[in-house]
Amino acid sequence: MPDSLQASGKVCPQCDRLPPAAEFHRNRRRADGLAHYCKSPAAARSTASRRRRGIGPPKRSAAPVGEGLKWCPDRDQVKPVDEFPRATRSSGRHRYCKPCHHARGRATAQRLYGGAREHHLRRRYGVGEKELLTEQGGVCVIGGGADPQHLNHDHRTGWVRGILCFNCNGCLGQFRGDQSRLAGAITYLRGTTWQRVLIHPGVYQMCSPTRGRPPSPRS
Repeated sequence: MPDSLQASGKVCPQCDRLPPAAEFHRNRRRADGLAHYCKSPAAARSTASRRRRGIGPPKRSAAPVGEGLKWCPDRDQVKPVDEFPRATRSSGRHRYCKPCHHARGRATAQRLYGGAREHHLRRRYGVGEKELLTEQGGVCVIGGGADPQHLNHDHRTGWVRGILCFNCNGCLGQFRGDQSRLAGAITYLRGTTWQRVLIHPGVYQMCSPTRGRPPSPRS
């Protein structure tokens, strides 16, 4: 921020005066590094916006809160600070206790994404379950079973492959996604398919022609 701007500030379009730079919040996205409005009008505009969205004024504890304690607005209870999740805010803790914090998070995920699972998938992988299922026709990509529920991804790159049923997803996990192992398993299955072979009229013998290991004559 230029020294001249730090000293003189700038004109606030809301109150139409020239307050010093100290009366503006910082905003790195703006060229001058200062918010568009000075602090007092900015606070009034923020409050008005919250009221239009149906958000009431913040609740305050009726009684003073002692050292090492914190008040939860949702429960209207004073609890030890350890019962509040850690946060980067100045107090070092979130405003609501852990049960209320988690309940609010689930409610927000339900409202914005339709559920916590959809929110998790979009936050971690950048794609939603409904979108993938639509592309797959609502079935498992491998087995074709209906209503797959297990998202499969490449553990090396983190890229999402698709949504699979429990058995197909577990199979890939057991083979660690190694294509050579999967190819070996396919070769093995094809080579050990025991078949009935006619050796005399009305007489059959079980053998596996692919592997070339007919069973013992005693079998």
